[in-house]
Amino acid sequence: MSPAKRAPRVVAELGRPETPEETRIRLAENSRNYRARKTVNNLVLSLLVTVGAVLVLVLLVPRSEAPVDRPVDFATVAAQVQTGIDEPLLVPDLPAGWRANAAQWRLGGSDKIPSWYIGLLTRGNEFIGLTQGLGANPSWVAAQLKNAPAGDTVTIDGVTWDVYRNTAPEKERGNFDYALVTEAGTSAYLLVGTATEAEFAELAAALSDQITANAPTTGGK
Repeated sequence: MSPAKRAPRVVAELGRPETPEETRIRLAENSRNYRARKTVNNLVLSLLVTVGAVLVLVLLVPRSEAPVDRPVDFATVAAQVQTGIDEPLLVPDLPAGWRANAAQWRLGGSDKIPSWYIGLLTRGNEFIGLTQGLGANPSWVAAQLKNAPAGDTVTIDGVTWDVYRNTAPEKERGNFDYALVTEAGTSAYLLVGTATEAEFAELAAALSDQITANAPTTGGK
């Protein structure tokens, strides 16, 4: 006696047994959903492994506690650079609360104009870059100032400076909002930054004796 055939399963949503085609479609959809869930699970697992590896690296890499704007002894750097250079390099006596975070001797590019650079932070934590270009010409100065036009002039402690204001949109200015420029000897002196005009004047006053000593007469171009 052969076993009785099982009656087709009634699908609740249909109220009747599935047709072979409906069964095929349901099984295919179940298989697709399974593969999709497995892919998502694998992605989540991979992400967790990656994050864990990054955390381990962060914990293992030693970190310096020194501040990013740690003071730089620009006077020592200047003394080392000065050897073999006839033009005196500026070594400012900074106002109280100011500090240097960079000091570099730059050999110059295609223009062949070397320069002495000190990056300064004011007591208000604003920035002024002091650059002394040796043998600088108007083209070099214009390039440093992004071809901004000179405005008026200001005399600070007997030294006359050309005043530059960056008229470019704020997001395109970088570290150049305001600048003072003067010449003495064979050098051009540029103060360029984001500090207040009062802070620029304070630095210019601190530089006046050294600039005046570099030539009998100083002044803006």
